[in-house]
Amino acid sequence: MTAALVPAVLPPALDLAGTAVFALTGALLAARLRQTFVTMAFFALITGVGGGSLRDMLIGTPAFWTQNPWVAPVIFATALVAWFTPRRWWEGELLEWADAAGLAAFAVLGTAKALGFGVAPVPAMVMGVITGCAGGVIRDVIAGEASIIMRPELYVTAAALSALLTMLGSVFGLADALVWAAAWVAGFALRGAAIKWKLSLPAYREAASDDEASKDKQGDDNSGTKLP
Repeated sequence: MTAALVPAVLPPALDLAGTAVFALTGALLAARLRQTFVTMAFFALITGVGGGSLRDMLIGTPAFWTQNPWVAPVIFATALVAWFTPRRWWEGELLEWADAAGLAAFAVLGTAKALGFGVAPVPAMVMGVITGCAGGVIRDVIAGEASIIMRPELYVTAAALSALLTMLGSVFGLADALVWAAAWVAGFALRGAAIKWKLSLPAYREAASDDEASKDKQGDDNSGTKLP
């Protein structure tokens, strides 16, 4: 199946807006770390196109931003905006909500594009998650920050939900526009709920339980020791 058979999931303006939102999060991280403009622009670039570039590399097609003449200029313009405006303008939940919208949209876009290139359903879903999340992961690793995938909050899960619904809609032959809209709403709503109510997944606890049992046993042994 060729790329020509892949319909646009997002209008170009919204696609660029989503890229700009992700790029802004990278630029703002560089600002918080008090880096130069060159570093800020680099962080904006890798965050904005990292996920989509990795997806396209795995699919075996040219990176999307090398085929669209507007992506790189929009990213660098976003970096300029971040450089010349106070960081406090962008802090708080406003950017998180915008990021949630972009996360869900790009998870849908990535899954649909992978399916359009003939990728099997489950790997295509993974491609969608990669599209939505990998740019932020790369950004955090380079910056030495705790990656988003290491935090308990529902972030990757929201991308996975959008990707899953997109994949299932394709498998069952449902109307693309309806499926994509529903998948975006579901992912955005889940991420929004996580932002509002601090929802998170339960952490693995067995190791902690083992440590506690070991400490309890050690305490029992010490309590039974008699001094000479």
